[in-house]
Amino acid sequence: MSIALETVDLFYRLICSKSVDDNAAALDVLSDNVRWHAAHPVNDLKGKDPFMSDYWNPIKSALPDVERQPFIAFEDDYNGRTWVCSMGYLVGSFMNDLFGIPASKEALFLRYGEFICVEDGKITEAYIIPDFLDAMQQVGVFPIRHSLGKMDSVLPPSTQDGLSIPDHAIAEGRKTQKLVMDMLHGLGRYDGKSLMSMDMEKYWHNGFMWYGPAGIGTTRDFYGFREYHQGPFLLGCPDRSVDEKFTFMGKGNYAAIGGWPHMHATHTGPNWLGLNPTGKAFELRVFDFWLRQGDKLKENWVFIDILHILDQLGRDVFDEIKRDCDD
Repeated sequence: MSIALETVDLFYRLICSKSVDDNAAALDVLSDNVRWHAAHPVNDLKGKDPFMSDYWNPIKSALPDVERQPFIAFEDDYNGRTWVCSMGYLVGSFMNDLFGIPASKEALFLRYGEFICVEDGKITEAYIIPDFLDAMQQVGVFPIRHSLGKMDSVLPPSTQDGLSIPDHAIAEGRKTQKLVMDMLHGLGRYDGKSLMSMDMEKYWHNGFMWYGPAGIGTTRDFYGFREYHQGPFLLGCPDRSVDEKFTFMGKGNYAAIGGWPHMHATHTGPNWLGLNPTGKAFELRVFDFWLRQGDKLKENWVFIDILHILDQLGRDVFDEIKRDCDD
């Protein structure tokens, strides 16, 4: 295991521990001015104390026996900085409310995607999207229309090798990254009329799996992707643009990209996420993890901070949940 991966693994083992001494040791792995960016309602934090008070303590209180169970984890360099990307679940017994999401007293599988920057043996910056909307769905307080795609069906890589990518697989990683970039450029060729204009068949494997966030769900093959995600999104937000990223990583048959924000759009069309058009511009925080099979993309795990989008469109979902629970 590489030094950066070891650093992140050590941090989570210590911070998830029930030992106060271990928790204190975990903070030594963070730089003093660590920047921690997490999904809404946490958002952007700076420093160890805000990390603990505004992010980790609420999670540890809600899930006292929390464990981090990644499906994919690898490191790569981007613009002179070393990043570790990971996706999987934070798993624990949901014993206390989490940001107003009512505790179920049952197991909670909090899906997460993250990118962590490690410099000189310290974590200096992190971006993480826990799918809090999916947590709401698991306890039965879903605030928007249910996902068009399948829920409760996010699986690890079919190759079962997301945690054992060889360190020497850099060249293959660059090949995966090139395929991803070619595919993204294809998405940019949408002619405003037909989804076929993006020529997805050129880049995606037949029967590919697209594991989307709560609110969208999991889709399979071209029909499912176009019917349950791509079509509704482009109809609701026809001016969408992909414009920023903070890292782009590749190793072996895997690639990952993150943007905070990664896209901008205006909500002008009908029924996206079950919402009437608001006419409001908004930004999207998006993470993507890809698995390549041969010369095609076979699986894609997607994290979108849907609750941040809803907040920008005027929906205070956490207040709605509180009022519903009070009622």
